[in-house]
Amino acid sequence: MKTRISPRTYGVVFALALLWGGLLAAAIRQPGYTDAYYYFNAGQRLVEGDGLTDPYVWTYINAPESLPGPSHAYWMPLESLVAAAAMAVGGATFGVAQAPSVICFAGLVVMAFWLGATIGQTRRRAWIAALLVLFGGFFTPFWTTTDTFALYGCVGAGALIAMGRGRETGSWRWYALSGAAAGLAHLARADGVLLLGVAGVVVVWPGGRLSRQKVAGALAALLGAYLLVMLPWFARNVSEIGTPLPTGGTQTIWLRGYNELVSYPPGASAAAFWDWGLANIARSRIEALSSNLGTFVAVETWVVLGPFVLLGLWRERRRPVALGVTLYAVALHFVMTFVFAYPGYRGGLFHSSSALLPFWAALGIIGLDEAIAWAALRRRWNRTQAQMVFGAAAVVLAVAISVGVFASRLDGWNDNGAFYEDVVAGLPPGAVLMVNDPAALYYHTGHAGVVVPDSGPDVVPEIAARYGVTHLVLDQNRTAPFDALYRGAESRPFLVPLGVLSGGQRVFAIELTERVP
Repeated sequence: MKTRISPRTYGVVFALALLWGGLLAAAIRQPGYTDAYYYFNAGQRLVEGDGLTDPYVWTYINAPESLPGPSHAYWMPLESLVAAAAMAVGGATFGVAQAPSVICFAGLVVMAFWLGATIGQTRRRAWIAALLVLFGGFFTPFWTTTDTFALYGCVGAGALIAMGRGRETGSWRWYALSGAAAGLAHLARADGVLLLGVAGVVVVWPGGRLSRQKVAGALAALLGAYLLVMLPWFARNVSEIGTPLPTGGTQTIWLRGYNELVSYPPGASAAAFWDWGLANIARSRIEALSSNLGTFVAVETWVVLGPFVLLGLWRERRRPVALGVTLYAVALHFVMTFVFAYPGYRGGLFHSSSALLPFWAALGIIGLDEAIAWAALRRRWNRTQAQMVFGAAAVVLAVAISVGVFASRLDGWNDNGAFYEDVVAGLPPGAVLMVNDPAALYYHTGHAGVVVPDSGPDVVPEIAARYGVTHLVLDQNRTAPFDALYRGAESRPFLVPLGVLSGGQRVFAIELTERVP
């Protein structure tokens, strides 16, 4: 049975999380990196009457024929939609757009508190679980910007809790709620559809409270609620791109390096992947496995709690909620390691594991307490005192990691606008740029653009003609095929050097004999 905790206490936890999240949000003055710029820009354009459109191309997978084109042909739209809803009420500014992330972050902390009380069965564990998520370590800088970390974490954890309650009670209503939450998770991130599959397995898994006759009804409720959430987006996509979901994203299964995400034309294919050779394929998966193990240890479990999370999960394996959590954790880590290896270890796992964080917090303190109880018998410790000390130490470590990581990110995120303002200072107002981060360029300057491709400079005329690109900007983050051009070791007749800026950016005018009107 769970520890009885008053609604007032949950309100206090929520208020504390809102306060801390608000302070984090206030310290972040602008989105800071590509994903956050992208979601904010799309939400702002929607509020300002431009529809769900992009004035730039950040990947050539599912790229439009011209600019502007339909937005969210690679990433999913929910973060932009909730940011737009906030901006429709409070004004089209970044500070207002952060509000939904702050609220979702506070909800995630409350879920951790509830899980600590329900699974851990003590108020101390509930508070420690909540504090571990409040001070989320490597997640901390990302919670309150305009990215999907808090949003996906909240709806994803909600889906897992709901399917656990469905297994516990046998009620189709919980499975319907899980389906709706899975739909929101899918609307936030493409891999959120995993939650729908996991919920379906939980419904049919032996040992639940559903009779055989009621399984079909629970599955129907699950799928029906999911479709209720997703059908409007499917309809939009059919109208804009001709299919319910973009199909190009599956090309990332066949990536032979992360930069192939911006190859032009998109070249990732099964044939090229298998021609790469089994040795290279194995090496890439071992690289992803190593990185993702590091993510589990350092990012998901606060550096030291990983073994205790696994111990706690084993100890609580018979709880109804444990089945869905286990299945989702295994499926997510497998897919992000062996299927979508490069997108997975370069950020996909990091984003989507946010849904596991409140469970890892609750299970981690349970496992830590169990390990201390075992050690106390052999070392003659005062068990209660030792559990208090080690639990507090885990929170202190989480605080230290959070503060350090947040401080290390803040300056770079808040001060990168001058880089793009310098680039466009001497260019015509309607210039369209080929640049490393077109989403950031648009946020800071209003200029449209396309991403520098992971292909040779000879593709520049074709891209320029297609999208009306007038200038090329290369900086220290250029793709490898443009390295010699950046260093001045080679040139192209269609690229006219305009100089080197103080930040090291080299700017070229693109001169084509003909341009597509």
